[in-house]
Amino acid sequence: MKDFCYHTTVNKHRNKGKLVIFSAPSGSGKSTIVQALLEKGFNLEFSISATSRAPRGEEKDGVEYYFLSPDEFRQKIDQEAFLEWEEVYTDTYYGSLRSEVERITDKGCNVVFDVDVVGGVNIKKMYGDEALSIFIQPPSVEELEKRLRERGTDSDEKIAERIGKAEAEMTYSPQFDKIVVNDDLQTAIDTTASLLKEFLK
Repeated sequence: MKDFCYHTTVNKHRNKGKLVIFSAPSGSGKSTIVQALLEKGFNLEFSISATSRAPRGEEKDGVEYYFLSPDEFRQKIDQEAFLEWEEVYTDTYYGSLRSEVERITDKGCNVVFDVDVVGGVNIKKMYGDEALSIFIQPPSVEELEKRLRERGTDSDEKIAERIGKAEAEMTYSPQFDKIVVNDDLQTAIDTTASLLKEFLK
């Protein structure tokens, strides 16, 4: 995803940026909504996550991810360098670095997080009113299953696994500042844009 954060001033008294956190079950349309918001001029920049997995294809360190070895990742955990982290598989970690918030907000840009529900709740707790947490919710579990099947990328077993995870993730929605139901994509984009406009003004 391309960022749309433009920093042109050298004014040392400029306002520091704020944090916007997005979480959602897989298939809710979150990535599409976030990409649309990036293009609407909210001065947003993505927080680049760290991972201990190897780069894939043309991925570059500091662009798609910060690539660390499992030992380096664990060392940063011990140093409390992460806002949130998860060991997805043995020795395969993903996490959001505290330093990313400083890197982005110090130049007056707003930070966008695209994280799982537990990570989203934890980051919101750390930053309080400086952060807006938004949960993108499918209109129903049945509609979510329909969307996942229409993608045509997952087996029945994988879809069942994703649905089970989605049902668990949706129980976290009350812990977010705002819930946006993505029944109609354009309406969901417009609603989310209004929330950001109010929060970032």
